[in-house]
Amino acid sequence: MDSLAQLNKQVVQRFNQEVITEGRLDTVADLMDPDFINHSAPAGTDTGPGGMLHTFNSILRPALSGMQVHIQQQVAEGDVVTTRKTITGTHTGPLLGIAATGQAVTIDVMDMVRLRNGKYYEHWGVNTLAAVVARLRAG
Repeated sequence: MDSLAQLNKQVVQRFNQEVITEGRLDTVADLMDPDFINHSAPAGTDTGPGGMLHTFNSILRPALSGMQVHIQQQVAEGDVVTTRKTITGTHTGPLLGIAATGQAVTIDVMDMVRLRNGKYYEHWGVNTLAAVVARLRAG
């Protein structure tokens, strides 16, 4: 693997640990390009860095205590890193209108990030959050 791909994998690993798991806002400026765009953001929502942070810090973190990211696999080529991971936690706060259930939650995620100058520049992803919400809603 070339050195750029390896460095980009490290940036993505750092983002997952420091931004998603730890909620460190100070890391965001280091790791997200101001022109970042999330191509997977829901229609009508912020597609920039603020929208992605809103998902982690205003939706998932308040709902899932002990939230962790577990990277299962990463593939990198040039300026693109694809990651297969899970986000886990315990449902102890409201999640998209569902009161806390105390259940363990696992959200499977596949995402692709294009980096520019060592920062997140573009993101595409799919996840199982909708299925998790449906399961919690069903009780």
